Amino acid sequence: MPTGTTLSSTQPTPKPPTPKSRPRNGGGTLAVLAVTTGVFSIVTTEILPIGLLTPIGATFRISDGTAGLMMTLPGIVAAVAAPVVTVATRRADRRTMLCALLLVLTLADLLSALAPAYWAVLTARVALGLVIGAFWSIGSGLAPRLVPEHRQARANTLIFSAVPLGSVLGVPAGVILGSVAGWRAAFLAMAALTVLALAALLRSLPPLPPLTATGLGVLRGLLAGRGTRTGIAVTFLIVPAHFGSYTYVTPFLTGTTHAGPGLVTALLLGYGAAGLLGNVLAGGRAAGALRPVFGTAAVLLAAAALLLPLLGTGGPGAAVLLALWGVAYGAVPVCSLSWFLAAAPHAPEGAGVVFTSAFQAGFSIGALTGGLVVDHSSPATVMLLGGAVALLAAATVWRYGHRVRPEPTP
Repeated sequence: MPTGTTLSSTQPTPKPPTPKSRPRNGGGTLAVLAVTTGVFSIVTTEILPIGLLTPIGATFRISDGTAGLMMTLPGIVAAVAAPVVTVATRRADRRTMLCALLLVLTLADLLSALAPAYWAVLTARVALGLVIGAFWSIGSGLAPRLVPEHRQARANTLIFSAVPLGSVLGVPAGVILGSVAGWRAAFLAMAALTVLALAALLRSLPPLPPLTATGLGVLRGLLAGRGTRTGIAVTFLIVPAHFGSYTYVTPFLTGTTHAGPGLVTALLLGYGAAGLLGNVLAGGRAAGALRPVFGTAAVLLAAAALLLPLLGTGGPGAAVLLALWGVAYGAVPVCSLSWFLAAAPHAPEGAGVVFTSAFQAGFSIGALTGGLVVDHSSPATVMLLGGAVALLAAATVWRYGHRVRPEPTP
C-alpha cells in the first residue's frame, strides 16, 4: 500500500554519488552539457521526419500514413528496449553504455542518409528506437550524479531543454537543409552532430558504475503501485494525443494553411521556441505543483489541436495556435517524469525506465493511429481527434493528480 506521504516541493533524487563518480573542477557542468547534446541529437533524429515527411514520402513514393511509420517504429522499439536493455546492463558502467548508444545512433543516421529503399530507413529507425529506450532510461536520472545538490534542478531543466530545442533548432534546420540539399543531407548532419556529442561524453563523463541494480523485481514493484499505474494512464493519453496529431502537422500546414516551405519552417520554429519556454516554465514548478502544471498543459494542448482546423487556415492563426501548442507540450515530458519520480523516489532509474516505456509506447500508438486516420480522412480530422484525447488526459490529471504518493521502499 502507498504511504501517506504526499508529493513534496522538491523532486526526489537518488542517493548522492561518491566523490570519485562526480567530475571535478567544473567538469559536472561540461558533463551535463554533453548529456544534453546527446539528448538533443536523439530527439532531433527522432522527430526530424515530421518536417521532412513529404519529401521522404515522395522519394520512396509512399503515402503520408506509410511515411509516418518512421515515427511509429522507434516508439515501439524504445518501449521494449527501455526495460530490456536497462535490466540486461544493470551492472554496466553508465558512461560506457551512453557512449555505445551514441555510436549506434551515428550509424543509424548514416543508414538513413544512404538508404537505397524505404526498408533501409525503417531499419535505421529500429536502431534509433533501441537508442531512445536505453539512453533515456539511463540518462534521465543522471543529473544528481554529475552536479552538487543545489544545482540539480537547473541541470535537470537543462537536460530536458534538449526536447524542445529539437523542435526549435533541429527540425527547422533539417527542413532548411532538406530544401537546399535534399532530406538525406539532414541525416548526414545529424550523424556529424552525434559524433561531436559522443566525443563530448568521452571527454567529460566520469566513470558511472550503477548505484543500484534495476532488476525485474524493482520494475514489478513499481508497476504494482497506484501512483505509477496512474502515471502510465495519463502518459498513454497525453502523448498519443500530441504525437498522433503533431506528426502530421506538415501535411496540415501545406494542405489546409496553404503554407510554402518557408512558412512551414517559420511555423515549426515558432512552435519549438514556445516549447522551450514551456519547458523552462514547467521545469521549476512541476515537482511542487504537479496537478495544476500538468493539467493546464493538457488543456492548452487540447485547445490548440481542436482550434487549429478552425482558425489555422491562414498563417497568423496557425502561428498563434502552434505557439500555444508548443508551450503546452514543452511541459509534458518533465511533468510526466516528475509523476513517476514522485511515485517511486527510492528507484529513480526504475522510474526512468517506466517513464520511457510509457512515453514511447504512447508515441508509437499516437503516430500509428494518426497515420491510419490521415490516410482515410484528413490531417484536420487528426487534429480534432488529438484534441479530444488531450481533454481526456486533462480530466485524468485533475482527477488523480493529487493522489500521487511515493510507493513503499522494497
